[in-house]
Amino acid sequence: MDEHSHFETSLNKIKVLFKYSGMNLENTVTNTYEFLNHRWVYILNHAWTLAAVTFICIGISNGQNFIEMTCIAPCVAMTVLAVSKSFFHYINENAVKSLLENLIELEQLERTDFERTKSVQRTEIVATEKQLLNMVINVLYVLNCSMILVFDMTPLIIIAIKYWTTNKFVRLLPYLDIFVFVPYKFEYWVMAYILQIWAECIVLLFIGAADCLFFTCCTYIRIQFRLLQYDFERLTSSRRESDGLRDDEDFRETFTNLVKRHQGLIESSSILEMIYSKSTLSNFVLSSLVICLSAFNVTVVNDVTIVMTYLIFLVMSLMQVYFLCFFGDMLMSASEEVGNAVYNCSWYTEKASTGKDLLFTITRAQKPCELTAAHFAYVNLKAFMRVLSTAWSYFALLQTIYSR
Repeated sequence: MDEHSHFETSLNKIKVLFKYSGMNLENTVTNTYEFLNHRWVYILNHAWTLAAVTFICIGISNGQNFIEMTCIAPCVAMTVLAVSKSFFHYINENAVKSLLENLIELEQLERTDFERTKSVQRTEIVATEKQLLNMVINVLYVLNCSMILVFDMTPLIIIAIKYWTTNKFVRLLPYLDIFVFVPYKFEYWVMAYILQIWAECIVLLFIGAADCLFFTCCTYIRIQFRLLQYDFERLTSSRRESDGLRDDEDFRETFTNLVKRHQGLIESSSILEMIYSKSTLSNFVLSSLVICLSAFNVTVVNDVTIVMTYLIFLVMSLMQVYFLCFFGDMLMSASEEVGNAVYNCSWYTEKASTGKDLLFTITRAQKPCELTAAHFAYVNLKAFMRVLSTAWSYFALLQTIYSR
């Protein structure tokens, strides 16, 4: 395994999310000891997250008004989304490991077979895609940190202001849940505050780990598709320029390696689809609710602090589902362009048998590698527009209910 693998370098940047969320990325669990060793953080986080949802639901059942319920609901939906993403990652851990191995192997194959064809264009392809991936991950890190700061610091600021103006210490919490309805001492309030902060961090870790892995895999599959296009376009010209002779044996070996890489990328895309298909469906449904409820809170609530809080919540939700669709769309478009690359390789200068092989490759490339939301919708930019359309419908319905 090449220690300078680009894919492994990118994986190392997101491993911290898996470490602290308790989600397993590489380790194989085969016995009880390994299960406890690698799962205890995940089980603890999962149990506390589910408990937090239960506490919030109990708080709602104790009779909150409509606005309070709409303020709580986005947090519940986001928590359910986090649990969903972590669960589907858990049940597909073997597939995740297989996908990572495939992508590392494909990168090694590409770099070994074409070490002699290093060029500025190939370097630029990798650098451009990596730069985009790093930018997206950094943006998500900033948004997540902003969420933690805004949600968790706002109550403390309000407490300080009220204490300054009224000389009374009002115990507030970041989220309205069962603790609000239980009399408690100062020590209990501090404990509840810390637990709520940790619950929020768990939710963001679950979502961030699953999403960043998805973005990373999509990016490197796309990189390999683009490098494959580059090699196909120069398939016949490189043979002619080698020594002026048509070496059929070398050509056949090169063509076979390209086809194997194409098959490996198709297989990797299928594994990625299997891992994320169901969680993406839940992502689309729950994101529609979160966007709708957050937008409603921004437009209806008069408290500037709450408005700013849910405005950040809204932006984060929009960016999260947009990036999901954006990377799915990029993977699909990259796989479609392989056929064009094969067509541009001067196939008309080749023998009839070679032309038939190239035609077969073009035909296969006409079917793009597509990611779906449990086969209900394709994961592309059109899906993002449908999510926005659904959220707008929910928003209009909510406005109608509230106005009555």
